[in-house]
Amino acid sequence: MEPNKTSGILSIILGLIFIIFPILSSGLVSIMIGVSLLFLGIASILTEFSAFNIIIGILAIIFGLLFIFNIDALSFLLGIQFYIIGIIIILLGIAGLISAPGASKIASILIIILGILAFALGGLSLTNPLFAAILIGVTLIVQGVRMYIAE
Repeated sequence: MEPNKTSGILSIILGLIFIIFPILSSGLVSIMIGVSLLFLGIASILTEFSAFNIIIGILAIIFGLLFIFNIDALSFLLGIQFYIIGIIIILLGIAGLISAPGASKIASILIIILGILAFALGGLSLTNPLFAAILIGVTLIVQGVRMYIAE
């Protein structure tokens, strides 16, 4: 099986997991981000002992631990994350329209629409963080279908 088709199937499966289990998915993503920030902070401190690297490292470690152990502590950032996700999704859709000759243009347009919806739902995500998990799931499914049917 081609790598695009395999990646497409995996993306569809991951998208379904995000939609079916949004709370678990949100928690796992927060933990993964927290672990990444924790390692980033440690690496920043160990690479160079400058004041800037130490401050960045300490901040990354603090935010990493907050994401790992107290997911709700940073729920106020979810709106900002939603805006960033929306912008990234819109850019991915535009890139699919411009630079992917074998890709479905309809899928790229759907991805742009989902990005606009993500940006618009930024305020709603502050009250209900499950919107992010569901939107990520739908986006993964659309992207997976796009990758599967691309030649």
